[in-house]
Amino acid sequence: MSANQQSDTNFTKQVKDLLNRIYGRSAVKDSLLDRAIEYFKEQPFYQQKVDNLNAQIEECKEAQGDASMNKLFKLERELKDLKLDHKAQASERYGVLLKISEMVVALIEGDNFTDSVRKSAQVLGTIQLLSPAEGSKLATIHEKYKPLYKAVLVIRLLDQLCIDETVTLANEHIQAHIGEATGEEYKLLKSDNPSGYKQFIDNVKIPLIMSALLQDIGHFHPQAQEIITGPRGTEDPYRVLPVDDRKRLLQINYRETIQYLVDGIGVPNYIGNSKVERDKFNVEEHQKLIFIKMMLKTAIAPKHGIGNLLKVPQIYTSIVLSTKSSFKYKLIPKVYQALYQNATHGTCCPKVVETMHQITGDFPMGFGVTYIPFEPDGTHSETYEYAIVNQLYPEQSDAPSCRVATRNLTFIGHGPDMTIKPTENLYYVETAKGFATISKERLNEILELLASNYQERKQLDLVPRCWIASEFFFKKEYQKLWNKA
Repeated sequence: MSANQQSDTNFTKQVKDLLNRIYGRSAVKDSLLDRAIEYFKEQPFYQQKVDNLNAQIEECKEAQGDASMNKLFKLERELKDLKLDHKAQASERYGVLLKISEMVVALIEGDNFTDSVRKSAQVLGTIQLLSPAEGSKLATIHEKYKPLYKAVLVIRLLDQLCIDETVTLANEHIQAHIGEATGEEYKLLKSDNPSGYKQFIDNVKIPLIMSALLQDIGHFHPQAQEIITGPRGTEDPYRVLPVDDRKRLLQINYRETIQYLVDGIGVPNYIGNSKVERDKFNVEEHQKLIFIKMMLKTAIAPKHGIGNLLKVPQIYTSIVLSTKSSFKYKLIPKVYQALYQNATHGTCCPKVVETMHQITGDFPMGFGVTYIPFEPDGTHSETYEYAIVNQLYPEQSDAPSCRVATRNLTFIGHGPDMTIKPTENLYYVETAKGFATISKERLNEILELLASNYQERKQLDLVPRCWIASEFFFKKEYQKLWNKA
């Protein structure tokens, strides 16, 4: 299909727009990432100017005479203007970050808890379906998509931990803004207490989204890039780094991310004339900044603390949207093997991993499932069909809730939702073994109908354990996987 034939639903357009606003790279350099890179580039020159002016000011203070005093006045004015301009640029960057975070909230927060879960599944699934499963651009696109994907997971994980009243949330900042709305009452916060809900969004959810979006921004500092791409900039940025380089990169990323947060973004200026409101505003904004800084710090080694809110989604996202050359699409559902292993080794909290597992199940949103439909008499059919995982919170982690994508080996854009059990899902070895008794001729017939590039795919397994649905999702009429079936 040619590019000019592509069209998207409004929701897909919104997701693409957000992805570009966050980690997009363009000539106008207006994304969150572009602005951070520009800051890292200009910061040494700014600091040098500040240091030079301060040195000259000290010289003038030590000297005598009217000429020195006149020069001192000019230098102090120059330094003040320089700092004001620096602050103005930081305020602009803050405004961009806030706007993006508010757009994320608008995209994933619905009228109630159930609607929020549905909208979040739609964002996660859309990102997965827009992502390549192979090819030379896989790593760069996955890197671009990670921050938004992770931010969505962070908010849904927060919700469930609040509902569960998990000890991990023993955090003063969160407790101060959630009040008594824990357990099942948390689900009713928006309808029962709209002002409290807004306060929780402004003071907790938006700062958490900011934390997720900024967590790896320090990787784009020149010192970090020298490690990532090598001294000459010719190394593969997605290669596996030696242990020492990896440690240095983690240190630089944390240091420069915090520097960018505090100096490159900071807190916004109060606009208004009320001293009382100004003082309240300044206190709240500084508390948010401290909260974000604390989240970034504790996510490095969270143990059983609040840093798991960032750490667990970070690990999950790094596997589902891996940038490694060893990435294999069909291994994505093995993500929790790695997460539970991390929990066993103390990298993250087992309870939070379990909570995340409850939310996502084994199969990520947008994953292509191949399944064996049942005949009316209850026996397995001698064919398979395609479906796409489209709902969070499956009743069983190994039985994904999906939207049917084919019927009678024909692609459809209005399929029903269904839960696909392991006994129907070809991803599971025992199910695939049972289906392998079907003749090779029949399997070739099925593959020819369902694979658009059939001739190129003859070498693939005749019994596909899963399918890559990105080409299917390319068409607008097939992007409505979350509407009412």
